[in-house]
Amino acid sequence: MRVIGGEYRSRTLKTLPGLHTRPTPDRLRETLFDILASRIEGAVFADVYAGTGSVGIEALSRGARESIFIEKNHAAVDVIRQNLQALGLEARAQVICGKAGVTIARLKPDIVFLDPPYDLENEYAAVLGALGAAPPALAIAQHTVRFPLPVEYGELIRFRQVKQGDNILSFFHRSHRGDAEDAETAQRNST
Repeated sequence: MRVIGGEYRSRTLKTLPGLHTRPTPDRLRETLFDILASRIEGAVFADVYAGTGSVGIEALSRGARESIFIEKNHAAVDVIRQNLQALGLEARAQVICGKAGVTIARLKPDIVFLDPPYDLENEYAAVLGALGAAPPALAIAQHTVRFPLPVEYGELIRFRQVKQGDNILSFFHRSHRGDAEDAETAQRNST
């Protein structure tokens, strides 16, 4: 695995063997950050279910002020710390070992990215629900086409989806009048 773009482009990242993490494919990560290009500079980015930290490190490489890594797997937390140290990014990062649903409710990032491992797909509702109570500017959930997500979670409403192969990136923001109808229209047009 490597950093796709920005200051640390092409730098190799350590990975974690096994099925405890679900790495975001390089092509999908590139698509995500192409979409976020105008919003990432100076933002506080949360990489929830961070795995090896590749998405949060990509955010730092592309100009995020800070990345918060939330991961409950201790071996993955060690890999995140090693990757941050290898790139000299420890000062711009916060690594939290804990459960995502509990931890995210205490934080105030600008952008939240979440991609739970396959065996934790039931946690989308809890984390997006917690975010829906006090929405960030933007929340993005990576999920499979076989696991569709609802349009709304509290005050969060989905406004865009991007499909790549078996993966979907669902983009959510704070609900505004008319967004529910717009989201339904966007959903019909994206399939």
